[in-house]
Amino acid sequence: MRTTLNIEDTLLEKAAKLTGVTEKTSLVKLGLQALIAKESAKRLAGLGGTEKNLEMIPRRRPEES
Repeated sequence: MRTTLNIEDTLLEKAAKLTGVTEKTSLVKLGLQALIAKESAKRLAGLGGTEKNLEMIPRRRPEES
């Protein structure tokens, strides 16, 4: 898909310097991938590893007495 973007030259230069990638299309693609990864991690962390409505899961091994 072809898209026209207005991106500050200094922003592109800084990204190219930090990554070593000079092609503008690749820089934009890498930036979008990084943004998606960051926001996905935030969303996953927001779940907090809990499910309030989850029923107890039976253990496979018998409990020792």
